[in-house]
Amino acid sequence: MYIVSLIYTASLDRIDDALPAHRTYLDAQFAAGNFIAAGPKLPRDGGVIVASHMARDTLDAILAADPFAQHGVARYEVTEFKATRLAPGLNLPRPESA
Repeated sequence: MYIVSLIYTASLDRIDDALPAHRTYLDAQFAAGNFIAAGPKLPRDGGVIVASHMARDTLDAILAADPFAQHGVARYEVTEFKATRLAPGLNLPRPESA
């Protein structure tokens, strides 16, 4: 799994202009099972995405398709981790190599 930290690199006006397309992108990634959680940071200087287990190059390609990336309004810091404990009832696919 991955924690993706988005850091805004543009004004909030530019972020807000790209936000509808970014939300559509997020909807598609949730529907595909790629993302588990997402939301803005507080204060609003970026966001956080929790991504499912996948190859890192696959995640990089998914993030490159984000309208925030395509409009150059955010950069991404990615941390991979191995989830060894999950909240009861959280239905996540288990990685094959876990």
